[in-house]
Amino acid sequence: MHRFLSISLKSNSLRRHHSSLSLYTHLSNPLNSANGSSYAHHHFYQNPTSQFGFHPFFSSGYSSLTGFYTNPTGFYFMKPPFRSFSSETDRESMEYDVLIVGAGPAGLSAGIRFKQLCRENNVDLSVCVVEKGPEVGAHILSGNVFEPRALDELLPHWKQEEAPISVPVSSDKFCYLTKDRAVLLPSPFHNRGNYVISLSQLVRWMGMKAEELGVEIYPGFSASEVLYDTNNKVIGIGTNDMGIAKDGSKKDTFQHGVELRGRLTLLAEGCRGSLSEKIIKNYKLRELRPAQHQTYALGIKEVWEVDESKHKPGVVLHTVGWPLDHKTYGGSFLYHMKDRQIAIGLVVALNYHNPFLNPYEEFQKLKHHPAIKPLLEGGTVLQYGARTLNEGGFQSIPYPVFPGGAIIGCSAGFLNVPKIKGTHTAMKSGMLAAEAAFGVFNEGLNMETYWDTLQNSWVWEELHKARNYRPAFEYGLVPGMAISALEHYILKGRSPFTLKHGKPDHEATEVALLHSPIQYPKPDGVLSFDVPTSLHRSNTNHEHDQPAHLRLRDPKIPELVNLPDYAGPESRYCPARVYEYIPDEKSQLKLQINAQNCLHCKACDIKDPKQNIEWTVPEGGGGPGYSVM
Repeated sequence: MHRFLSISLKSNSLRRHHSSLSLYTHLSNPLNSANGSSYAHHHFYQNPTSQFGFHPFFSSGYSSLTGFYTNPTGFYFMKPPFRSFSSETDRESMEYDVLIVGAGPAGLSAGIRFKQLCRENNVDLSVCVVEKGPEVGAHILSGNVFEPRALDELLPHWKQEEAPISVPVSSDKFCYLTKDRAVLLPSPFHNRGNYVISLSQLVRWMGMKAEELGVEIYPGFSASEVLYDTNNKVIGIGTNDMGIAKDGSKKDTFQHGVELRGRLTLLAEGCRGSLSEKIIKNYKLRELRPAQHQTYALGIKEVWEVDESKHKPGVVLHTVGWPLDHKTYGGSFLYHMKDRQIAIGLVVALNYHNPFLNPYEEFQKLKHHPAIKPLLEGGTVLQYGARTLNEGGFQSIPYPVFPGGAIIGCSAGFLNVPKIKGTHTAMKSGMLAAEAAFGVFNEGLNMETYWDTLQNSWVWEELHKARNYRPAFEYGLVPGMAISALEHYILKGRSPFTLKHGKPDHEATEVALLHSPIQYPKPDGVLSFDVPTSLHRSNTNHEHDQPAHLRLRDPKIPELVNLPDYAGPESRYCPARVYEYIPDEKSQLKLQINAQNCLHCKACDIKDPKQNIEWTVPEGGGGPGYSVM
């Protein structure tokens, strides 16, 4: 019954095609409805004609999209959600008790915890998780040194249940890098008891656990809009229409989007979630707490397969310093995973000043450092990806409750910066929101309980202690290290003051006249690579003939402001070469947007100096196809 699984990522088009069937097949299938209701939980099968693993496809009924008939006796019955049709929008709708947007650690933890409470109390309530990736885990990227605290609470028998967590941290080193040297420093991370994992693999496993409890998971569907009632209360989301051409016309494959309605809606979209940001702005959630603006970083990562003699499972290395300058916050990580795999990455704070800085090229330089190069030589890159992460911490968490639901996980921003960890806190926030949601249905409470329990949880305590680390680096690397050492070793998070963040990331970008262009070395094709080569390794795939999901609020700003004032920074901060300045027939440089390259990292939505780029969801199923990230 693992409807969403497709372990291999070799066929993006096939996987996306099957994903698009699942929800639409359910809605259009006459066998799925009875007296206005529909049975939403079905068996899926492994396509016997394909080598690509499990694909989402119903084992019962008729698909109006493809004309396939399937076995009419393969139902797995559960309480059906309500199905209706909206004449105003020409969209069918499905109603659930709890609707969760995003099948990441927070969203799946929420779904699992809610259904656990249903079983414990013998209550039958429905949960739906909608995910824009072609499968659960396909859009998940993280370091990741995993702290199992939340998982111990959620699924205490995870070791016996074959969770993909098998490499305990064996050593934990921290270095300051110069161009040619690595200076060993005391490690502040305390990773004993933690594990080196692939987060994309962990959430796949969590998805299976959620399904076993009766959670409905629909991958390949992008939540493109928030639905409100007449009282401005959130009542669900709408998915975008499928099969629209670049010119806005309807193709032969056109399908209307679907309305997924929830008595409560939990937003778990991850960092800089598009709907979450609209909700935060619409309900002024930052002002309600009040909270400071969020700050971000861009993480760029590769997974390598190296020679067995060089592989030491569980070895963890973090660095600061080179290749970044002392005014730019960031650092690198290198983790020995299982199966001769090594995860290596560079995290660059997006409040950097120099518009000529290119995070992707800085990462390529990193791999040539004498402390890293010998480890990678002779190895092979398996996968590449990038994603932004929240760094605002305690000061930047908005009030997470809105009429009709709540924001959980990295959409709210629970990353612990000095630990470089956010999975455990994201999971716990989802669990607390699920408990509050169950209290709404079963005890007549309200969702404000989520805010109350969050503030009394270990998440809040942990983030409060860590609150001054990130803003300390506003003054540069050396002052930041000194203040962090004071916080860690002497004050231990009990500071009588709370530091504030500097300017928002987009405002921190300085004009090009204040800086000199940075000359980056050409890739050697052995340790360093050009963007097209890396992009191929991300398994990124979008339908080319669709409206661009990266939108300019003012199409004139790139040529009138970004290029002359900032030397076109979008061509450098994007790790997928989505943005290029190309000469037109008059030899005038014009911005070209290669939306099909997009890794969904959200850097453009954050770093554009004039906030002119709006990241919106593309057709469901598009984007990267991560399997070991």
